[in-house]
Amino acid sequence: MIEGVDDMDWMEKAAELGFEHAGPLGEGALECLPEVREMCAADRCRAYGRRWTCPPGCGSLEDCAARLEEYGQGVLVQSTGLLEDDFDAETMMETERIHKERFEALAALARREAPGCLPLGAGTCQICPECTYPAAPCCFPERAVVSMEAYGLLVSRVCERSGLGYYYGPRTITYTSCILLK
Repeated sequence: MIEGVDDMDWMEKAAELGFEHAGPLGEGALECLPEVREMCAADRCRAYGRRWTCPPGCGSLEDCAARLEEYGQGVLVQSTGLLEDDFDAETMMETERIHKERFEALAALARREAPGCLPLGAGTCQICPECTYPAAPCCFPERAVVSMEAYGLLVSRVCERSGLGYYYGPRTITYTSCILLK
């Protein structure tokens, strides 16, 4: 375990911050897949090639895979929202906002308690209204978070390999992030 911090401490911290679900990262759960990067390249979120925390700004898939090898443990955290119907975009966006706020707090805590950790979030970084990529360096490298998908991780597979749910029933939306520890 990392500097006296065990998985249970991280689960407690996640619960205190309001995450509905949390669990330790399973061994072998992280696999960088080219097909996930291809989904990023399709640019449905309109961030590909426009942010430091998205491909190609976050590095090649090979660079990401090499970086992941530095980490031996981690914690997955999730925020789940209940939708009024399948098209309840308001709740989807609110759940995402809440999840990102919670995760920013957890990432800040992890960066203090476990220097060298790697926070991987859900979706693109939204700290700045417009990213400086590629003209100037990131304005907030100490806060910026690359998404799990940008690293080529298929989130549902990471959850499955870690024994954590991904789907929590009809009319739910779940956002997943992780903190990797050395």
